[in-house]
Order: sequence, then structure tokens, then C-alpha cells
Amino acid sequence: MSAKVLVVDDAAFMRMMIKDILTKNGYDVVGEAENGADAIAKYRELTPDLVTLDITMPEMDGLAALKEIRSFDSNAKIIMCSAMGQQAMVIDAIQAGAKDFIVKPFNAERVIEAVSKTVAQ
Repeated sequence: MSAKVLVVDDAAFMRMMIKDILTKNGYDVVGEAENGADAIAKYRELTPDLVTLDITMPEMDGLAALKEIRSFDSNAKIIMCSAMGQQAMVIDAIQAGAKDFIVKPFNAERVIEAVSKTVAQ
């Protein structure tokens, strides 16, 4: 059975890119969200095996969503997505329980490496 993934990014183009990479590699993208609040609701509804979570989003950023999801599911497997130059936020995210991070623009091999490693944990 392939891992169920929730893709969270405020940019539809970025969601489409990561969804395309994941589905081509056998992952099942079960949902998408465009902000942190939506991500939390979808996480509760879909119970995915893994979440790719953008750091910078409107309404609720990825760091706040990460902390909220981990507060009710300490086993949540979350990979943060960040643009270049967000190292401090990435460190905060890892300390808050993120399993890994991938940098935009996405490199397909790096995305699959992070996802497969995290799913196996």
C-alpha cells in the first residue's frame, strides 16, 4: 500500500509540482490545503501517513500548523517546505518535530528521498 500524503502550500502551482512528483513515484496524494488552518482540518479528516508543509502561508503559517498537529498527534510525520534563506525557520520546525525539510524550487530526487526516508521511520 502506498503512503497517503497531504500536500500543504498556499501556491497552487507548488502543490501541483509536489503532487506530480509524489504520484509519479507511487505515493497517494489524498488531499491538499492552502494554509495552516486548512491543513489541520484536513489532517484530522484524512489521517495521512505524511504531510508536506510549506512554512510561509497566510492565515496560519506552517510552523504554527506543525505545532498544532503534533499537539494532538505526536507521531505525525511532517516534512517542511521552505524557500531559500529560511534556515532559522527550518531549525525551529525541526525542533518542533518536523522530520525533514525540502527547499524550493523542488528537486524531484530530493523530495522522494525525504518522503521515502520519513515514511520508513
